[in-house]
Amino acid sequence: MRFLKSDSRLIGVLLVLAITQLIGWGTIGLPAVVGRDLAADLGMSLPMVFAGTSTLYVTMGLCAPWLAKAFARHGARKVMMVGTVVAVPGYVVLYFAREPMLYFAAWVILGMGGSATLSTGAYIMLNEVAGRQAKSAIGALMLVTGLSSSIFWPTTSFLSSHLGWRVTCLVYAAMLILVSLPLYAFGAPRRNVVKEHDGAAAKPSAAPAIPRSTFNLVVCAITLNAFVTFGLSAVLIELLRAEGLAPAQAIAFGSMLGVIQVSARGLDFLGGGRWDGITTGLVAGTALPVSMLLLMMSEGATWAVAVFILVYGAGSGAMAVARATIPLVFYDQAAFAKTMSMIALPLNLASAISPPLLAGLLTQFGGRGALGLTFVCSCAAVLILVLLGRRRPQIAAAGAI
Repeated sequence: MRFLKSDSRLIGVLLVLAITQLIGWGTIGLPAVVGRDLAADLGMSLPMVFAGTSTLYVTMGLCAPWLAKAFARHGARKVMMVGTVVAVPGYVVLYFAREPMLYFAAWVILGMGGSATLSTGAYIMLNEVAGRQAKSAIGALMLVTGLSSSIFWPTTSFLSSHLGWRVTCLVYAAMLILVSLPLYAFGAPRRNVVKEHDGAAAKPSAAPAIPRSTFNLVVCAITLNAFVTFGLSAVLIELLRAEGLAPAQAIAFGSMLGVIQVSARGLDFLGGGRWDGITTGLVAGTALPVSMLLLMMSEGATWAVAVFILVYGAGSGAMAVARATIPLVFYDQAAFAKTMSMIALPLNLASAISPPLLAGLLTQFGGRGALGLTFVCSCAAVLILVLLGRRRPQIAAAGAI
């Protein structure tokens, strides 16, 4: 936990982001808990209800490149404050929704706000404070945000059972205004602009330019992994059932995944500055195809499913940290905000597309269809990470030793 000693401001920033990211990610998980109630009240099928989340990711992805200049010019604090204000009407529209049109309009609004406040903005804020040393801080934040469903699923269930899902939406809108917005306004740091002796803004250091091909490789590795992990998380229960497990067994094994993923993030966090995002990605990324190959060859044996959950959970949990920290290896503080905003477009689109695509493969071809595609994508991501490791800047390579 070297970063806590090097900059005490980081503790306050992490507290602010831990609370606001928990609220942000936890509240948009509404359909996972009250999906059947939403479907009944709005006259929609359950798959259409969950398509609201896909709409959110698509909107976040499309908005992200437009926010790159805003993050660079105004800093994460101001952009996240505006994003919070934008997201509030989304829950109000959801409260008034009586048909699919307003329902999906609400998710578009929430996606617009989320593009400024969820994950990307948080990582940019940590980078503004810690620069290339933000890896451990990002890992610490992801330890907390990984618990969002564990905290907010019971909260949503309690509120909806007593107040109904519509009033729950208003409660969540109030949380954004009364908790998240003040925390950003008064608890988040204002970005410091380093000045030269003559008072002018300092120019970025003359670091070697990163080739466009390297950026493309970073995007491909992150997007391929997001496609795999977001998709498998969405269809995991059905995948395990397709492998021959009883419904109760599938749910029991699936429920272990989140705990294992958070534990793996904790191990990476404890590693501190001993390795960079590429090293994390190579180790974690290799675990994914190994786990899938084991499940495909096991014919649904219970022991193999248990090992799959353990290996896949550890790999996907650590890989989530790698997705956020690989750009730190190549890009300095000035370029990080723009880079993360540009990566967010393909990442969110992959996150939106993968669940329905894998669900379709699962329906048509069984578990082998979904596992086969994710196996190929995982292997491709590992190969790309090997190439990125060879392109690692010398300064980053030295820091990883």
